[in-house]
Amino acid sequence: MDIQSPYLMFLGDVHDQLAAKTATGVVHWRRGDCIGQVRFENCGADLGLEDMDIAAGKAAGARTLVIGAVNPGGVLPDHWVAAIVEALEAGMDVASGLHTRLTSNETVAATAKRLGRRLFDVRHADGTFPTGKGTKRTGKRLLTVGTDCSVGKMYTSLAIAAELRARGVAADFRATGQTGILIEGTGVSVDAVVSDFISGATEGLSPDNDPDHWDIVEGQGSLFHPSFAGVTIGLIHGSQPDALVMCHEPTRKKMRNVEHPIPDIRKCIEAHVEAARLTNPDVRCIGVAVNTSALDDVGATDCLKSIEQETGLPTVDPVRTGVARLVDALP
Repeated sequence: MDIQSPYLMFLGDVHDQLAAKTATGVVHWRRGDCIGQVRFENCGADLGLEDMDIAAGKAAGARTLVIGAVNPGGVLPDHWVAAIVEALEAGMDVASGLHTRLTSNETVAATAKRLGRRLFDVRHADGTFPTGKGTKRTGKRLLTVGTDCSVGKMYTSLAIAAELRARGVAADFRATGQTGILIEGTGVSVDAVVSDFISGATEGLSPDNDPDHWDIVEGQGSLFHPSFAGVTIGLIHGSQPDALVMCHEPTRKKMRNVEHPIPDIRKCIEAHVEAARLTNPDVRCIGVAVNTSALDDVGATDCLKSIEQETGLPTVDPVRTGVARLVDALP
């Protein structure tokens, strides 16, 4: 996918800010590329952007209408279709993070085809991918992994990529989920790739590069999560990482949506490193990124110190402390 900015962010009539979490992430990391928001009456979310209608967004230079809202089931509400068609007719492409494909709506699909506009269903991986080969590639790669899903792997990856670029180091964030794709404008939603081809898709996402170039690959799931370990292992083998960063949420007692307990962090690090040695024998975990948002300042500080003592690795909260110490530890 190659999604063109600037973006006009579409929220429709979502009930609250949480329902706009995809759009919120895009605006946080791509604020300069988000020129306005489209909100219907009674919309309960606000991105802090100028409110615009479709015509005003196009006049301001928007190239893509981004549906950054989520709802139960990820469906496309019928009353959103007119605004999407209007954006296509105004000359914009449309990108969506919903489960329902834009291309499955006959009106939207027919309009896009007639006008030659592009539809991006970022939760769905279109095209074909080869199987992974495990052949050594040039360049350097870091993969974020986790003790669980939804522990901050995307945020950590983006923060590391930004810190490297701020230091003048060539680095790219490689998106593997829908929000990351909308932030970066390109990527592969690997959870929609047939399992045999996840490693191959990831190899294509982070191909040969200059010797000092870093690809920062967004991780998914956890080897210890019974639902998502299959996606994780494909990413580990395909990214062929030189470095891993373990991401963790310290207040959880069990993994999301299952009854399995959160694994011991040292055991989790060892398992991910061992799995990664299949395609890069020299891989090592260079640090831990902890999401301490559920803790107060004192609790967060104590938590970071405790995990650092336990693991012997630089331990940060990417939001509270930044990721400079992780970048300092890169090989």
